[in-house]
Amino acid sequence: MIRQVATALIALAFGSLVVAQAPAPVPAPKVNEVQIAPGPAGNVNALPRTAAPAGAKVYIISPKNGETVKSPFTVVFGLSGMGVAPAGMQMENTGHHHLLIDTDIPANLGLPLPANDNIRHFGKGQTEASITLPPGKHTLQLVLGDHLHVPFLPVVSSPKITVTVAP
Repeated sequence: MIRQVATALIALAFGSLVVAQAPAPVPAPKVNEVQIAPGPAGNVNALPRTAAPAGAKVYIISPKNGETVKSPFTVVFGLSGMGVAPAGMQMENTGHHHLLIDTDIPANLGLPLPANDNIRHFGKGQTEASITLPPGKHTLQLVLGDHLHVPFLPVVSSPKITVTVAP
C-alpha cells in the first residue's frame, strides 16, 4: 500500500498516474476507513478512497447562482461536517477544495483530480480564491479531495452554479 501511494505521488508530480498492479481488495469500510474505488472494467489505476463522514457538505458561499460578476472575482468556499487541511496532510475528516470550472466531475473517481485550467487545486487549505475568467457564462462546482486529491466516498461536491462574467 505504501508503495502504491508513493508511486501515485511521484506520478502526480510528473502529470501521469501508472500503477503496476491493482490494489488488494479490502473489506467494506466503516466511517473514516478507506475503500478501493470502483472504476471502469479492468481499471488498475484506482487509489484508495477515503470515506466521507455522514452529512458532509461543500458549497459555494459566493458568488450566488445566476449572479453577474466582473473578472477577477472572489469565490468563497463553504464546508460543513468536515474540516480543511492542506493536501498531503492525512487527518481524519479533513480535505481540501478543488474548483471545477466549465467541466463535470471526472468519471474515474479512483484517481486524483487532475490540475488544469478547468480543475483548480487549493491544496494549501484555502477557503476562497480570486478567479479570472473571460466574459460569458461559466459553471462553477466544488469537489472536496483527500490528502492525495482523490474525491471522498461518497463524493463531497457542491451543486453546480452558473455565473456570468461581464465584459
